[in-house]
Formats: sequence, structure tokens, C-alpha cells
Amino acid sequence: MERKSEKIKKVQGFNILQDECIWMRSGIVAFKRCENAYDCNNCSFDKAMTAALRSGKKAADGELRSFREQAKEHSYMERMCRHMLTGRVAVRKCGNDFRCDVCEFDQMMEDVDAIYPVGAVPVAEVAGYRYADSYYYHEGHAWARVEYGGRIRVGLDDFAMKLLGRPSGLELPGVGSALRQSEPGLCLKRDRNEAEVLSPVEGTVIAVNVDVLKQPERVNADPYSQGWLFLVEPERLKKNLESLYFGEIGKDWLTHEAESLQQLIFSEFPAMAATGAPPVDDVYGAVPEVGWDTLVHEFLKTR
Repeated sequence: MERKSEKIKKVQGFNILQDECIWMRSGIVAFKRCENAYDCNNCSFDKAMTAALRSGKKAADGELRSFREQAKEHSYMERMCRHMLTGRVAVRKCGNDFRCDVCEFDQMMEDVDAIYPVGAVPVAEVAGYRYADSYYYHEGHAWARVEYGGRIRVGLDDFAMKLLGRPSGLELPGVGSALRQSEPGLCLKRDRNEAEVLSPVEGTVIAVNVDVLKQPERVNADPYSQGWLFLVEPERLKKNLESLYFGEIGKDWLTHEAESLQQLIFSEFPAMAATGAPPVDDVYGAVPEVGWDTLVHEFLKTR
């Protein structure tokens, strides 16, 4: 299996919108794609351009003006809200010169996003496990889904849930908690056993799925939608995603993990080799002799 750093280069895709940046639409820059769902207030490019304009930089044919200044010259009906630009709502005009930070409608949309997952995604079967094609996967079997505005929804993949079985409880980070990539971000419990799970991204937790705290079995039943765990406002998003598995590369990795699990079980229980693949729905429950700590260490990459 190739190293992630080599494989990731073959997949240059983000699960985010790639439409024309508003600075490009305004004719201020020749070419720039929006990678932040038109959330200009949290865009590093927008901040850099705004700072450049404030410093008095000029174009060859005269003084540059912010797209916000240009927008003021257009009628209200020509000022499209960022949620309309991305196709999320059919009609919505902007009356705030793209100052989303003072827009009640934008705040309402953000609040909705924090509670509800954005749409269903296609789920395929890979080596007997469910696999969501548009998600990013950490080697410790947590997934990361890039959503509207660049936020990250986090959960556990189907392999992890079938490996350890139905949890009796979950410990999730509180809102405002700071997470670091590849460091413990949550804890899964099954009776007296506990397993720390590594966070797939770095950032600040801004919402937690309280439903799974009340009903942990939701994570098993629907790990990629209703079984999500928490929402993160990420830091260094692009760098974080580069170290995760995605698309066909993720499928290859999951197949490799399934094969590694099979080899582990067959080495401990040679008699099972004659029956074919090891049990998938609840590996620990079917063969607890393999050991909880062994499964957690080998596949969740924690102690």
C-alpha cells in the first residue's frame, strides 16, 4: 500500500464549492476560485485583498476598489446573497454589502448547519463495510466531512463501529474545546472498556450531537449521517486534509484494513480460516479473546 503523502497527490479535490470568487466576479482579479462558500468574512484571501486596498495600492489603469464598494453602485435586485451564489437558496438578495457578520439571515443559516447534517451522501460497500465516498478518513477511523462555509463534521466510520460493536456510552468534547489532529478527541465506551479516538482535524468544537449521547446506538445504525458526533471550526484545513484518505485511495486503505483484521483474527484462531472472512457486525463481541486493547491499538492507533 502506497504512503498517504504519495497517494493524496493523485486526488486534488475538496468537498467544497469551487465557483468564481467575488473579487473575480467584480473584475478586480483575473482569476480566483472561491473555496469558502462565499464566507468572505472568514476568508484569508478577502482579508489580504482588503488590506491591500487600504494600503492604497493601485491598478495599472487607476485605483482599485473593493467589490463591496462596487456593489453599492448596483441595485438591490442585483446584489445576490452568498447563499444564493452557492445555489443553497433559490432567491435571496444581499442588503449588507456582503457583511455576513451583521446579517440575521446568515446567522440563521449557520445555526441550522450546526444542528443538522447537510444532505445525504452515497454510501458504497467496501470489503463488507459501508464507505461514504465524499468523506475524508483518518487512519484511526474517524471521518471528516467538509461542509458549507468550510466547517468540518466529524464521526466514526463503519469499520470502527463494527470492530468494537455497539457502544454503551460516548464522551465527546464540549463546545469550545480545542482539538489537534491525530490527538485524542473523544472516547467510546463498551461496558467497562474504553477506547480513545484520534481527531481527524485541528480546530474548535462549535456543536455536539446530543442525540448520540442519549442513544449511542445511532452511531452504529447510521454512522455517516444521523450518527455524526461533533462539528468543528477548523484551523489549517488544507494541510489537515492532505494527511487524510479520500475517494478511491480511501477505498484501498479500507480494503487493506479489512485484510489486516482478517489476518489478525486468523493468526489467533486458525480454525476460523476455514469459514472465510471473520465476523463483521461485531468483531469484539464475537471474538473477545482477541482483546479490546489489541483491536484499539492496531486499528484506532491509540493505546
